[in-house]
Amino acid sequence: MPLPAAPINSPPAQSSPPSQQAQNLKGITLIAMGFFAFAACDMQAKLLTAELPTFEVVWFRQLGLFMGVIVLLALRGPTTVLSSRRPGLQIARGLTAAASASFFIFGVQYVPLADATAVSFIAPFVVTVLGALVLREPVGARRWGAVALGFLGMLIVIRPGLGVFHPGMLFVVCAAFCFATRQIMSRWLSGADPVLTTVAYTSITSSLVLSLSLPFVWETPEGWRVWGICAGLTLCAGVGEVLIIRALDIGQAVVLAPVQYSLILWSTFYGFVVFGDLPDHWTFLGCGIIIASGLYTVHRERLRKAKATS
Repeated sequence: MPLPAAPINSPPAQSSPPSQQAQNLKGITLIAMGFFAFAACDMQAKLLTAELPTFEVVWFRQLGLFMGVIVLLALRGPTTVLSSRRPGLQIARGLTAAASASFFIFGVQYVPLADATAVSFIAPFVVTVLGALVLREPVGARRWGAVALGFLGMLIVIRPGLGVFHPGMLFVVCAAFCFATRQIMSRWLSGADPVLTTVAYTSITSSLVLSLSLPFVWETPEGWRVWGICAGLTLCAGVGEVLIIRALDIGQAVVLAPVQYSLILWSTFYGFVVFGDLPDHWTFLGCGIIIASGLYTVHRERLRKAKATS
């Protein structure tokens, strides 16, 4: 999935003094650059699906995330980063991350990049539903209304039964559900392990699992063009991960979370420039509904956590 390994649902601080506001501004800049890199990563992944087996493409993408974690381990030290109170749950989260990335890249083989990205953003609404059912979190009528609107926006984008739905979109829906499951695991882990530990376990586990498939699917890239796209995919994934980790390190997560919706804008741009796919007015309408309801969900989550903290 286009979203990063790092969870972005950590509790906000009660207030934002001037120094924190400056850090938030830096964090917004860094996370925006990170999501720009991830959009470029997804564009290159879509290009590579015409040249290489899907699992190999996913492996190259996760290799970039793994390299980002290697940088993290070099800076912080493996003992500090990899010390976990719940290693089994961390590994399970990594397996879910591998499934999420695989489903998404399977999906973008068949559907426009902007459509796939828009549908993937039903994940925050699935998190709300799972939070209510699994974690027994209280969800008021307004947040349920935002969830309903988000799913309505998804239906407008994919329009099942109207002749424009492609079965490949089901892979993207599965990716969104896997990502939502990852975020629920992040909440279970938030009181046990630091965010950086979760990121490291997720990237290492998903990379190792995907490496197991390589002997069965590997095809050597042919020509410098394909090798260049592979390198670009890996580099963009790694750079995007490092930028987002750094942004979350200095900024408040609840301030940074809405920036993730810039992925839809960049995916639309890349989809038009590289693949000639320009979404129709119904897709733009559906994207607008998804973004609006998602931002409202982030707002309600911020209020809920502020109330819980106080």
